[in-house]
Amino acid sequence: MTTNSAPTTALTHIAQLVTNDPSLGEGPLGLIQDAAVVIDGDRIAWVGPSGKAPATDNAVDADGRAVIPGFVDSHSHLVFAGDRTEEFNARMSGRPYSAGGIRTTVAATRAAGDDVLRANVARYLAEGLRQGTTTQETKSGYGLTVEDEARALRIAAEQTDEVTFLGAHIVPPDHADDPAGYVDLVTGPMLDACAPYARWVDVFCEKGAFDGDQARAILTAGAAKGLVPRVHANQLGHGPGVQLAVELGAASADHCTHLTDADVDALAGSETVATLLPGAEFSTRATWPDARRLLDAGATVALSTDCNPGSSFTSSMPFCIALAVRDMGMTPDEAVWSATAGGARALRRTDVGRITPGARADLALLDAPSHVHLAYRPGVPLVSAVWHKGVLV
Repeated sequence: MTTNSAPTTALTHIAQLVTNDPSLGEGPLGLIQDAAVVIDGDRIAWVGPSGKAPATDNAVDADGRAVIPGFVDSHSHLVFAGDRTEEFNARMSGRPYSAGGIRTTVAATRAAGDDVLRANVARYLAEGLRQGTTTQETKSGYGLTVEDEARALRIAAEQTDEVTFLGAHIVPPDHADDPAGYVDLVTGPMLDACAPYARWVDVFCEKGAFDGDQARAILTAGAAKGLVPRVHANQLGHGPGVQLAVELGAASADHCTHLTDADVDALAGSETVATLLPGAEFSTRATWPDARRLLDAGATVALSTDCNPGSSFTSSMPFCIALAVRDMGMTPDEAVWSATAGGARALRRTDVGRITPGARADLALLDAPSHVHLAYRPGVPLVSAVWHKGVLV
């Protein structure tokens, strides 16, 4: 079975295996009962019934537990310093959420040294990995100067391949009287400095941040530099973000809380993924996105944590799955698919988010017989083992 110098490993006696490959098993999740998976190096080499697993160098007995693909968290903001506990406490005491709180984190992040930012990114990546997240996107957006945005992306790129330039997070205080000048900075010198470190370009298209024309200019400039658009869209109210994302062929429109029928139809008729971020609604006591409406219309939905210090300070994909099932109208199957395969779609990846021959060997072993327990037992640390690129971590 060995095709290279790396030993092969079989996970056997898996009570329920989520492959996300309907050709391998039952339903959209491609479920296989009493299954086995063979890992060869950093790839999946074989999937099938446990009794038919080929001989391997090593074996791990799942002992009647479930295995799912590693989570794909396609939206987070991990390069930051500081703390917004006071803001959260005030919000939970009645003050509404707005885009302005970002400025607090910008000041702390600018003041922090590289080592502090690097350690914070590593901490939150490790925190997610322990909970089954094996692919993690993260953004800049808390520097908002040429130097600080480039620094954030350079630090992020040291630790993850999925890096997003978000110089257009808000207009910083030092450009408050000249938002047009800040857009020129983002689309000019800042983009030039940041593009080498990023795969994606993003913009917070929202009242209090950037309007549709500004967002279009920023995303178009990023695309001209080879960066693929994604959009913070329709979080705080109705706006042009979703329509702009679809028009520009963005990989994802993220948040999608306030949608018109035309927005839903646009998403359903496009390749743009609607990425829902229930941690943000939970942490701001805001209106929940209507996942059921999007799914019934035929849109592709992803789930992500939106891990950030202001509006969604969680790195837990299982928590987001539980919220999506409880409060957003998703079934457990849909939520698990959206947190794995859906996230991969939002990152335009075919090598992650599924357990099928040739895919990257990213798996999570649950201390439960079924993936449904992720929603059924909210808050319980069910991920008992994680393989990332074929390595048990």
